[in-house]
Amino acid sequence: MSTVELTTANFDQTVTDNDFVLIDFWASWCGPCRQFAPVYDKSSEKHSDIVFAKVDTEAEQQLAAAFDIRSIPTLAVIRDKTLIYAQPGSLPEPALEDLIRQAREVDMDEVKKAAAEQAEQAAQEQA
Repeated sequence: MSTVELTTANFDQTVTDNDFVLIDFWASWCGPCRQFAPVYDKSSEKHSDIVFAKVDTEAEQQLAAAFDIRSIPTLAVIRDKTLIYAQPGSLPEPALEDLIRQAREVDMDEVKKAAAEQAEQAAQEQA
């Protein structure tokens, strides 16, 4: 599978329609971004069940701001509509494959339970 260009227009639909989305935040002037691109593309061919998306931070400044992108490349992982990872830096192929493996192993029921507990605690603190 090739990568998908993610924009503010198709972001919600992409995240809603897919259980596992990897997002590469990049810019054309960024050397490390250009180095990471072939690694990312190669990985996308191995994992047909994952949506590999790219966000051009110059063209999609609103989307980059929503993710608080301060350094590129930044890789984000969304599973079941929940952001579970976001870190800047270019990854070599073995590290990207390991990140994907770890993301697959995340117990999303536990993540959602913890998020619900945090939201409940925050609501109680505001009351």
